[in-house]
Amino acid sequence: MRGPDGSAEIGSEAVKGHGRIRRYLQTKEALTERPAPHINVVADILASSVKRFGDRPALGWRDLLRMHEEEKEVTKKVGNETVTETKKWSYFELSDYKYMSYNELASKVKAAASALVETGHSSKTIFNIYASTSVNWQVMANGCASQGITFATAYDSLGEDGLQHSLAEPEVYGLFTNANLVSTVASVISSGKTPSVKVVIYDGKDSDVKTGALDKLAKTGVKVYKFDDFIALGREKPHSPNHPQPEDLACIMYTSGSTGAPKGVLLTNANIIAAVGGAETLLHDLITPDARYIAFLPLAHIFEMAVEMTLLYVGIPIGYGTVKTLTDTSVRNCAGDIRTFKPTIMCGVPAVWELIRKGIMAKVKAGGGVKQKLFNYAVNAKMAAGPGTLTARIADAVVFKPVKQGTGGALKYIINGGAGVSKETQQFLSTALCDSMIQGYGMTETCALSFILPPSLLQSGVVGVPCPSIEAKLVDFEEAGYFSTNSPPQGEVWIRGPTVTKGYFQREDLTKEAITEDGWFQTGDIGQWNPDGTLSIIDRKKNLVKLQGGEYVALERLESIYKSTPCVANIAVHADSNATRPMAIIVLHEGNSKNLAEANGMDGSDLEALASNKDFKKLVVSELVAGAKRANLKPLEQISVVVLTAHEWTPQNGLLTAAQKLQRKAILEKYKDEVSAVYP
Repeated sequence: MRGPDGSAEIGSEAVKGHGRIRRYLQTKEALTERPAPHINVVADILASSVKRFGDRPALGWRDLLRMHEEEKEVTKKVGNETVTETKKWSYFELSDYKYMSYNELASKVKAAASALVETGHSSKTIFNIYASTSVNWQVMANGCASQGITFATAYDSLGEDGLQHSLAEPEVYGLFTNANLVSTVASVISSGKTPSVKVVIYDGKDSDVKTGALDKLAKTGVKVYKFDDFIALGREKPHSPNHPQPEDLACIMYTSGSTGAPKGVLLTNANIIAAVGGAETLLHDLITPDARYIAFLPLAHIFEMAVEMTLLYVGIPIGYGTVKTLTDTSVRNCAGDIRTFKPTIMCGVPAVWELIRKGIMAKVKAGGGVKQKLFNYAVNAKMAAGPGTLTARIADAVVFKPVKQGTGGALKYIINGGAGVSKETQQFLSTALCDSMIQGYGMTETCALSFILPPSLLQSGVVGVPCPSIEAKLVDFEEAGYFSTNSPPQGEVWIRGPTVTKGYFQREDLTKEAITEDGWFQTGDIGQWNPDGTLSIIDRKKNLVKLQGGEYVALERLESIYKSTPCVANIAVHADSNATRPMAIIVLHEGNSKNLAEANGMDGSDLEALASNKDFKKLVVSELVAGAKRANLKPLEQISVVVLTAHEWTPQNGLLTAAQKLQRKAILEKYKDEVSAVYP
C-alpha cells in the first residue's frame, strides 16, 4: 500500500507480526542525515548560519526594568462565612525586545567555549545546564558543542533530588544555572553527594540569589563565576575550537521521569543534525522572510531544543519569553511577551493550547449572546469554506481579529508536541487563532521530530508523515487486537534512522529493552497508518486498560478529548479491570467552573466547596458526556464517575513531571481514598 501524500512502503515483504517499513516519499531511497553536505556536527549549524545571515537578528530577549507590587482583596468562603483577605501580587515591567545578531552570538559562544576550556572542561568532562530557557542557555550549549564537550540537561523545575541525580550519575564537572536556583545548587553540592562538580556559573543579578547560598557554595571549594565574568574570562583567554566527530556524544538529555528516576538519553552530534535536516525539509512552508518564533518551553525538553536548533540553522529570529510574562496578565506598563514580539510561529504542549482555547471562549461568552452566536457562526463557516477562501478572509478580518491581536496579530503556525491534542481544540485554534496547527510526534530517544504534519496535509487526529530522517513500521500487539494486517494497519510504532539514540547513559538493561539489535526503537505507542500515508497515535501500550467486559480503553486518548471540557483544567482518566467504564480525577478550571455553577443557580465563589458538591459533580459529568458524544466516543468510554479537586497539579507537588506529564501513580495515591469510595 502507498499513501498518495504521506509515505511509501519500501523493501521486501514484511516478516510475520511486523508491518512494511515506511519512509517519507521524497527520501524513500535514502534517509536524510544532515541539512547540508558541510553540516557534520552541532557546531557547524551556527558556523553555517553566521556565514549566511551575519548581522541579521538571531536571538531576542527583554530586560526586567522593575517589579510592581499591588494589593488586592480576595473573597472566599470558609464554611458558611464569607471571608475577605488582602494579598500582594507581583507584576513585571519589561523593556522592548533587544536582539543579538548571528555574528554577536558566535562571538559570545566563542568566549563561552574558551572559558570552559580555561576552567578545566574538555571533551572528557560533562557539563550540566540547569537553567530556564534563555539566550544564555543557547550560548552555553553551543559553547560546549564548539569544544566537543558533552552537556547534560536538567529542568529548572527540578528539586534537590532530581538535580542531584542529573549531576551525580554522569559525574558532571561544571554547571550553568540561574541566580534564583543557586540555593538549590548549593544545597546539593554541599551535601557531598556530587564530588565531581568543580565549577558553577550563574546568570542573573546577585539580588536574586538567596541569602547565604554563595557562601555555602564557596565553603565547598567549587569555583563560582557570574555569567558576565565567565564570558569576560573567555575573551581574555581565547582557545581554538575543538570540534568533535559526528558519532561523538553531544548531549545527555534526561527524560522527565514519569515512571521512576529520569533516564539519560544519549544524543550524538549525528543524531541532532539529522533531526535538523529532517525538520527543515518538512517545515519549509514556515520559512518566510517575516518569520519569527517565540520561545518559552523548556530547552531541557528535546522538542524545544530540536526546534530551536532548526530555526537557528534556517535563520528565523527567536524571541525568548517566560510563562509568567507571556500574556498581559502579569505585566505592567508594557505588553506581554507574545504581543510585544509578534511571532509568526509558536510551539506549545496540549496544556498550553487548552488554556488558550478556554481563555478565548471565556472572553467570547463574556461578550454576550449576540457576539457568541456570531463567533460560533464564523468558526463553522470558515471551517466549511477552508483556509484562503473569501469566507475565511472575511471571518479573519471581522470576527477573529481581536483574538489574533491577543497573540500579536501575526501568528500563522502553531506547533503541538509533547502529547496529542483533541480534534476539537486543533480545529478551533486552526480556525480562530492561526492558519494551521501543525502536529508533531517524537520523543527524546528519536531526537523529537519523528513525524510532522505539514500545513499542506492539514487534518485532525493524525501526527503526520515520517520525517525524512527516519523510517517506521507497525508491530503487532496481539493482546489488544492491534495487528499490522488490520484495515487500517495498526500496532506498536517502531522507529529507526540517524536520529535514533544509541541508548541510555549507564543503563545497558534499559537500552536492550528499548532498542533491537538491528536499531529499531520500540516506542510503546500504538499507531495506525491512514489511507493517505499519515500516522495516527491511538495510545500507549501501558495506558491501555482492559475493562470488565474485555474491551480496552485508551487512557491518554480519552484525556486529550475530555481536557477540552471548559470546566477541566487537568484530568487523569483511570480504569479498573473490575469496572465497566473508566472514571476521572479532575482539577477544576476556576473561572469556567464558577461560570458553570452560577449558570445553574449555584454559588461559584468557593472552588473547594464546588469540588465536594454532589450537584456540581453531576453538572461536570453531564459536560463530559456531552463532549464524549461530540467526539463519537463509545458508551464504555464515557465518564460517569468523577473525583474533583480545586488544587493544581505541578512538578513541585510531584503530580506532574517536569515536562508537564501526569504522574499517574502519585495522583492515584493522593486521591486513593476518594477514588475507592466511588469506583469501581
